Amino acid sequence: MLSSLRKVGSLARAASAGQKRFLSIHEYQSVKLLNSYGIPTPKSIAASSPQEAFDVAKSFGHNRLVIKAQVLAGGRGKGKFDSGLQGGVHMVDSPEQAKEYAEKMLGSKLITKQTGAGGRICNAVMLAERRDPSHEYYVAVLNDRVTQGVVLVASAQGGMNIEEVAAKDPSAIITTPINFETGLTKPEALDVAGKLGFKDSAADEAAEIFINLYRIFKDKDATQIEINPMAETADGKVLCMDAKFGFDDNAEFRQQDVFSLRDISQEEASEVEAQKANLNFIKLDGSIGCLVNGAGLAMATMDVLSLHGGNPANFLDVGGGATPDTVKKAFEILLADPKVKSIFINIFGGIMRCDYIAEGVIKATKELELKIPLVVRLKGTKENEAKQMIKDSGLKITAFDGLDEAAETAVQLAA
Repeated sequence: MLSSLRKVGSLARAASAGQKRFLSIHEYQSVKLLNSYGIPTPKSIAASSPQEAFDVAKSFGHNRLVIKAQVLAGGRGKGKFDSGLQGGVHMVDSPEQAKEYAEKMLGSKLITKQTGAGGRICNAVMLAERRDPSHEYYVAVLNDRVTQGVVLVASAQGGMNIEEVAAKDPSAIITTPINFETGLTKPEALDVAGKLGFKDSAADEAAEIFINLYRIFKDKDATQIEINPMAETADGKVLCMDAKFGFDDNAEFRQQDVFSLRDISQEEASEVEAQKANLNFIKLDGSIGCLVNGAGLAMATMDVLSLHGGNPANFLDVGGGATPDTVKKAFEILLADPKVKSIFINIFGGIMRCDYIAEGVIKATKELELKIPLVVRLKGTKENEAKQMIKDSGLKITAFDGLDEAAETAVQLAA
């Protein structure tokens, strides 16, 4: 259940009603948000330069600290920087050591299982006090397809991969539906705390955390809040040690304080550029650039290319309101990828007029001095006019009526 809720594939997201990115924020930003709702965490302060890391570490007044690279990816502790430093999370015993680690982290790319080989740039680090957990727990607030509502998911087996826990021991996962209007009640929260093994004042502290996590979820239009781990410390305090947030893009208009935290340096540059032009674009690893209208047709086009032995370089849906200038912008984004060896345009003109696409294709081909092969399939509204425009242009554009032969040719030209 957790995997299906939280690991939505990029293509499935893009094929939904418009591209959704589900904003994520850095850990130090998550800590501030938790603290603003009265949720306790270890004291944590961000730094964006080695000297600032030194000053922050010194301000704690003790040397029991940890430094964490602020990169939007999981598996930071086991990652590796392109600077050679192994691991994005380290114990720190002095301000000098904090500065030394910051010098190796800041401005370098951290490569983890989730980032791919290119890694992601580290522009900030977070210094946090070390707290000794006597037990670690997992807590999340999520939208649940089964109950069609919000659920609190908790487990006494925190600090590890929760999907693995759920697979090995489903009984270790406690799922509590939350009434959207009334929220999580104190008796419900205490019941969950008791099932997790909290006792006395710790149970009350844990219950308050559960209640306030739901408050954030509702107030801030979150899609996910994950605390892994939540810990009971050796001195009996309950703290959220690490946090992961996701927010609904559709709520940006009323959550400007949250969306102002967006860090585009953590996103694929071509996807950010496409979003500015209202293009639904997701970068992939293949060699055939795709320009299609409609998410369903885009998915089918990618399938047909794969069927003929090709690999799409992207998902790109220009939508029903594309103009010649939009098409040109789409070409610029496709051509910025050095791995693209051919471009396949597959348009079904319903709302979208084929002659608009043809005008954009011709304009882009001329102005961008297109050198790679271009395969075009245009069907539907203003189809004949579009084909005549391409023919009259005198440009080397290969046109087809059939999808299979067009896709096969695009694959051959990219080989």
